[in-house]
Amino acid sequence: MILILAGTQEARVLAQALAGEGIAAEASFAGAVAQIEALPIPARIGGFGGAEGFADYLTARGITAVIDATHPFARVMTPRSFAVCRALDLPFLGLERAPWQAVEGDRWTHVAAPEDVADVVPEGARVFLSVGRKEAARYTGLRGHRVWIRSIDPVADLPEGWSHIAGKPPFPQAQEEALLRDAGIDWLVTKNAGGATSYAKIAAARALGVRVAMIDRPMPPEDMARVTEVAEALDWARGLAS
Repeated sequence: MILILAGTQEARVLAQALAGEGIAAEASFAGAVAQIEALPIPARIGGFGGAEGFADYLTARGITAVIDATHPFARVMTPRSFAVCRALDLPFLGLERAPWQAVEGDRWTHVAAPEDVADVVPEGARVFLSVGRKEAARYTGLRGHRVWIRSIDPVADLPEGWSHIAGKPPFPQAQEEALLRDAGIDWLVTKNAGGATSYAKIAAARALGVRVAMIDRPMPPEDMARVTEVAEALDWARGLAS
């Protein structure tokens, strides 16, 4: 039984592929997810209760391998899950979409962490913060800037001078360009999540000459096997089943 640590579109596609091949699998979604779309494999929602709880779950469910298809910025889940599986001698694979790469016309400044953004965005800049609402508090160094933050749900206790934009991706590039142009945005702040779903804002910034504070991904655990394509993860699962 393979456990997919889910939460991305890649996880959904992998679940469908495993089901189509008749490979036993189940999916687990973080507790932050209130509702999920139907999958062709069993799925659960909620945390495991830390490393010890995760180890107990793997043992109780007879899990024989784990594929981590969580968000590339799952800073806690990935290293903890990998460590537990290594201790239990369970095969572990990271399925992580390839990061975006700068191309001609991009004006990126790479940033290691959200707390460092204020060090590169100059005073007085008008900022579009496209990072989701849950980590808004990590950008408090931008207090005093004129900031627009976009999320599906409102953000509580916005600092003075910050505005909320409601929206659910994907967004067409023309819409992203209009947002940046109408607000007079100087800097886009975003995480290097990769993938096509939210790339339009990167293309829009390039088209308008807007600077980008690109937050780099956390380093993966050393020696963790990783792939970037669902087909590669499926091949890995096939190898375990053979």
